Amino acid sequence: MSIFNDSWLDDQQALAAADPILRRLAEAGARVRRETADAKEPILALRDLPRPRAVIAAGSEARFIRAMLEPVCPVPFVAWPTHGLPGWVGALDLVVVMASETAPPGLVATVHEAVRRGAQLLIACPEASTIAEHAASRSTILLPTATADALAAAIVVLSGLRELQLGPEVNPQAVADAMDQVAEECSPYADLAVNPGKDLAMGLADAQPLVWGGSVLAARASRRVAEALRAASGRTALAADADALLTILESAMPRDPFADPFTDGLSADRRPCLVMLDDGNDEALIRSDHTRLRAAAERNDVRVCTIAHRTGSDVERYASLLQTGMFGAVYLSVGLGRVSPA
Repeated sequence: MSIFNDSWLDDQQALAAADPILRRLAEAGARVRRETADAKEPILALRDLPRPRAVIAAGSEARFIRAMLEPVCPVPFVAWPTHGLPGWVGALDLVVVMASETAPPGLVATVHEAVRRGAQLLIACPEASTIAEHAASRSTILLPTATADALAAAIVVLSGLRELQLGPEVNPQAVADAMDQVAEECSPYADLAVNPGKDLAMGLADAQPLVWGGSVLAARASRRVAEALRAASGRTALAADADALLTILESAMPRDPFADPFTDGLSADRRPCLVMLDDGNDEALIRSDHTRLRAAAERNDVRVCTIAHRTGSDVERYASLLQTGMFGAVYLSVGLGRVSPA
């Protein structure tokens, strides 16, 4: 197993190996601007469409769309995780799909089924792609994408759903600005002492990540961050609700003050580290869970790392939490020596 080397986080030679990944993260705001600009005309064309009976979302970020729409959507909404469509979907319904150029066969089958049933289809994908060919019909509106960025495509879709009066107000420029701010704060040239991404990596250097987000959107971000941490470290990383994480925190073994970090630190039984994603939601239940988790971590001498973005719209805060966690995952992989030069 790898030993974390914190000096690599400020070593430009070590960071150079991760440059393609870090650069793509840093360009996230630019991709949002590009995608929304390219889709401006088809988004405006949505204003004249009638309200559908129901909305079904499929593809990457479908659950993010659900988290945004469910509180405000005036018609029933379903995020459909499997191929095909529910049996009741027909010409009165709207099917929303986000896809890259290499869409999985199941998603292509979903699009084909939507066209076969005559449903209104709103699809964000590259114009020159297999899935766009399957989506071609009189009832299809294509929002063209070019950057293969799932979150940027989702923001384009949210802008379109707003024009249909099905979703909340979304300001893509503000979301892009928030992403740019995270990129600046988490830049590889920003020192460890002031870089939240590197700070998260330091906190997780020898730990098993437990990731929690209290609101619906923060919980969605927690699952994405946990996925990134698993890929970055090769360790178990769990995203779950407060009750599930409390069970793990309360069963954490006492820390051994005499443990040798160069030998005992290689044990498969790593101590947990609680990563809390705070998007500023002050609902009583969420604050209660927040307090319970922190208290359990303190009782059991478990390290707590907090990623907090409490200002801006829901989408801005979600994007900021997610991007900070993604930067942290990259820096964790750098510190563990798991990044190879491109």
